[in-house]
This record gives sequence, C-alpha cells and structure tokens, in this order.
Amino acid sequence: MPPRQRLIGYGLMIGTGILFCLLDTVAKLASRDASVAQVVWMRYAVHLVLAVVILNPLISPSSWRVNRAGLQLLRALTLVINTALNFLALQYLQLAETLTIQFLAPFMIALISVVALGERIGPRRWVAIGLGFFGILVVTRPGIGDVHPAVLLSIVAVILFAVYAVLTRVLTRTESPGSMLLVSAGVPALLLLPILPFVWVWPQDPFTWVLMIAAGVFGGLSHTLLIAAHRLVSAAELAPIAYVQIIWTVLLGFSVFGDVPSGWTVAGALIVIASGLYYMSRDRVRKAKTPVAVIAPAVPVRDPERP
Repeated sequence: MPPRQRLIGYGLMIGTGILFCLLDTVAKLASRDASVAQVVWMRYAVHLVLAVVILNPLISPSSWRVNRAGLQLLRALTLVINTALNFLALQYLQLAETLTIQFLAPFMIALISVVALGERIGPRRWVAIGLGFFGILVVTRPGIGDVHPAVLLSIVAVILFAVYAVLTRVLTRTESPGSMLLVSAGVPALLLLPILPFVWVWPQDPFTWVLMIAAGVFGGLSHTLLIAAHRLVSAAELAPIAYVQIIWTVLLGFSVFGDVPSGWTVAGALIVIASGLYYMSRDRVRKAKTPVAVIAPAVPVRDPERP
C-alpha cells in the first residue's frame, strides 16, 4: 500500500471520529430544547435526503433493490432504537462516559457472533473481552459510585448495536451497501413520522433547528468519510485510530459543556482501549496463522450506517 494512500485513509478516519463527536455534541445540545424523538427524526430525515441525492436511481440503481426486506427492516429498527437510547443517555451523561461504554461494541459483537455465527474465540481473546467489561465496571462502579441510571440506556444501546452489526455481516452476502444505507436512513425517518405530532416540542431557540439539521449533516458526512477510509485502508489498520476519538470527545465535552472526566472514567477508558487493542492484535495473529477466510470483529467505532 502506498504511504500516501495510507496517510489519506488515516486522515479520513480521524475526520470520521471528529464528525461523530460533533454529532453527539449537537444532539446533546438540541435535546435541551426539543424532544429526543424529533432530534432522532431530524437526524435521519436529513441523512435520508443526502443519501437519496447521492444514491439516486439514475446513478446507483442497485441501491434501490432489496432482497431480504425482513432482515433489512429488523436491522433498521435496532439502529433507530440504538440512536434513541444513545441520545437519551447523552442528556444525563458526559460525552466521554457514553463513548467509553460504546467501546464495548467489538466485544459484544464477538460474543453474539459466537452464538449466532458459530465463530470461535481463543482463551487470550476471552481474557481481552473480560478486561473490556472490567473497564466498563470501573467507569460505572455499580453499587459504589454515584452513577446515573442512564448508564443502563447506553449499555443497552451498545447491545443493540452489536445485534445491528451482526445483521450487517449477514446482509452483506445478499444486499448492496447502498440499499442498506437507504433502508437504515429511510425506515427511522418514516417510522418516527406518525408519532411526531404527539412528541413535538416547538424549539424556543431558533438555533436548535440549526443543531438538529447539523446532526443529520454530521451523520451523513461521517458515514461518507468512513466508507472512503475503508476503501483505502484495511479495517484492521484503521481500528486503532478509532480510539483517538476519545481525545476529541474530552475536548468537546470540556469546551461545550464544561465536563471534566472523573478519574474512574479515565481509568476505565484506558482499560477498555488497552483490551481492545490487545483483542485486535490477537485477531491479526490468528488470521495470519489460518489459511481460511474468516470474518474479523467489527472495529470499535460506528460503522458506515451507525448513528
């Protein structure tokens, strides 16, 4: 791989992390003056418009063909519930806390893959998974520290994302990336539309409209950069860069909300990151020794359709 191509891929991945942090930040700000349901709807409605423009039937007709509608619908439902729970948790938790919990995603995906896809995990990777969960216990300190119950919302959101990621693996065998992108943006936008009149809160601050539109723009742009990065550099090489996202998250949390991560959050994040890096290194060693093609665990960052 040419060094320039690798550097461009790394830069795109860093840009993706920044956009994801901006997405969480504007969603947290908008939720102060609007209901979570309408913030989620705006996030997907704007994203759907961008996706339709880019993947219109003239340019990408394959994106409008769906072969497994049932699984596509289930995947989109897990995604919209994941987004709603994440935005709800952001109302009460620091950005760094929710991001650290989201770093559990690769481990949850691995556990579900063992049951659903019959994948095998060696003893060293089981140790890495155990350390990852221990890191989250350090952050949440159940029964010890004064932790908001919204932590449970964030944990359930991670579990739903793991299910979503496993469904993505299954659907990539029969569905085009464009169709999965359109369905994952269109279903939430259409699903939430009928309930909007019952939950709509007219924003008192006009800037809230800008924030909600920005959520959709940041979501759409981040997906575009993420896809471009994975076209240039392998997922295994990009995975460690995803952890750099914690830097932007802490900076935004402090500059916008005045949040200073606690020592427990920092310690837990370091444990989770270290265990994740070790898990990925063991996975690369396993693949190097195995002549058969296997499915690698998902990187600890939202995939091209994650909120």
